Amino acid sequence: MSKKPVNSGRNGKNSKPEVSPEARRKQIIVALIMGAVMGLILSLLTQFWLWLPAGLAMGLATGAIMRPPADEDTNKRRK
Repeated sequence: MSKKPVNSGRNGKNSKPEVSPEARRKQIIVALIMGAVMGLILSLLTQFWLWLPAGLAMGLATGAIMRPPADEDTNKRRK
């Protein structure tokens, strides 16, 4: 086995901006709402009620996968 360091990002830098728990929570809530709306619309269009839980699951997965914006970006926008 080689003793080379593992490249853990672009150019060997592992500099992920820290995300506040409030931003993460807001991201999940927004994604859940979007999934509920999508599931409700599909349920109404297809007359199949199981699209609602599927939409909620999709929203939860999307909210968990997506990375909310860093606090630095939001502070720059406020100024």
